[in-house]
Amino acid sequence: MSIHSLLNKMNIIKRIHLKKIRSNPVEWAKFIGVNMRGDVHIYGRVSWSTEPWIISLGKNVHITDGVRFVTHDGGTLLYRSQVPDLEITKPITVGDNVYIGNCVIILPGVSIGNNCIIGAGAVVSKSIPDNSVAVGVPARVIKTSEEYFNKIKEESLHLGHLKGKEKDDALKHFYGYKGNSKGIYY
Repeated sequence: MSIHSLLNKMNIIKRIHLKKIRSNPVEWAKFIGVNMRGDVHIYGRVSWSTEPWIISLGKNVHITDGVRFVTHDGGTLLYRSQVPDLEITKPITVGDNVYIGNCVIILPGVSIGNNCIIGAGAVVSKSIPDNSVAVGVPARVIKTSEEYFNKIKEESLHLGHLKGKEKDDALKHFYGYKGNSKGIYY
């Protein structure tokens, strides 16, 4: 076997391995250097910026589709002709028991405390204290996580233990929907 053939086979194996890792969002995040102190759940595509190794995630963190971690300020590029070594890069820290909603953007230097919920579409430009629910652009705290918990307990459909088709059927029954789920679970 020639060196060229051997290198080609090694590249194929490497690409297959990377594709497998990339298909698992948690494994991909670990592979690129995101620091995880516990179980992290990732639902969909997440952008980890160009310095993923300065992002730290706590225990029981849930990150949904479209979330973007931004660890640097690209605006510095405009001024590098005046200050060639100009650079703003800061770590991002996420505490324990945190839910980050769809399409949230987390900016450099932000810390999100423990027991926090970040609402969909929020732009987190300042640190969020423990036990907070933050929403909006820019994100601001609107209530405590305890107030949120009490509200959702009152409004709960009590179907969270169900999965897939069983949950779909229970939701259709609850809302009196007679249509079908377009084959999602069939």
